[in-house]
Amino acid sequence: MRMLVTGANGFVGHAVWSRLNRTHGLGVLGTVRVAVAESTSLVPVGDLSAYSDWSHVLGGIEVVVHAAARVHVMKDEARDPLAEFRSVNVQGTLNLARQAAAADVQRFVFISSIKVNGEATAVGKVFGADDVPQPADAYGISKMEAEQGLCEIAAQTGMQVVIIRPPLVYGPGVKANFESMMRWLARGLPLPLGAVNGNRRSFVALDNLVDLIARCIDHPAAANQTFLVSDGEDLSTTDLLRRLGSALGRPARLVAIPTPLLMLGATLIGKRGVAQRLCGSLQVDITKTKRLLQWEPPVSVDAGLKIAAEGFLHETAI
Repeated sequence: MRMLVTGANGFVGHAVWSRLNRTHGLGVLGTVRVAVAESTSLVPVGDLSAYSDWSHVLGGIEVVVHAAARVHVMKDEARDPLAEFRSVNVQGTLNLARQAAAADVQRFVFISSIKVNGEATAVGKVFGADDVPQPADAYGISKMEAEQGLCEIAAQTGMQVVIIRPPLVYGPGVKANFESMMRWLARGLPLPLGAVNGNRRSFVALDNLVDLIARCIDHPAAANQTFLVSDGEDLSTTDLLRRLGSALGRPARLVAIPTPLLMLGATLIGKRGVAQRLCGSLQVDITKTKRLLQWEPPVSVDAGLKIAAEGFLHETAI
């Protein structure tokens, strides 16, 4: 089977490309924005847009795993963030999908985001794969619109589409908030999050996400379905920090500040959004994924945290 992985030098895309290269060998191509020295299986394609020409990489390809995207950023400085996200994540994705269908690609696996479902769940409630989408930011809206366009292309052309919506993905090389948490813990800083133990959040280890993507490449039941993915164990913020500290070999130093006071303090210093993510819940139900695909997360939460911690410690030691 010949496969194409877009964004093959990104956090998720590179892990997928590496896994498929190990299991499928020379039949796997990866695309990157700019050329990578001495690599014949990583092909430069430039920016992802409505005008990108994919003809030189789609010949003979049976499955496309589309991981390239304009990713969510905490402080977006674009003048019109939604327009920027749409240009890449909607127009760029649908342009690729149309060319893939014309090239007789059989299946298009799209890495979307749980942000299509929404930003948070009430305690005791979970997001389901077939819930009505409720994206709240420009990134989530762009991923939802891409999903809708892909479903239309599938209906028009017969190319199978598989949509995967991960929550926060962690693993070696993770950046943004998760990396910040590891840095805080590694430095032994006291953290005022010892009382945030009533929330629950779903996460997914990079190895678990990649394993599910590999399953979706050729499983018959994956065709034209949307799947949620997680580690299968949801954590409170306090539990996450304690277990991540253990993985780092740096016991978490947690101070129990009542959540209302924590939110008030965060609001006063302009960090309310960060506090909401730390104190709120976001849970996903992977029952459909497990049932249709006969899939179980192969890596436990603690094993996934250990792998991420080892990667962080290796990078910071250099």
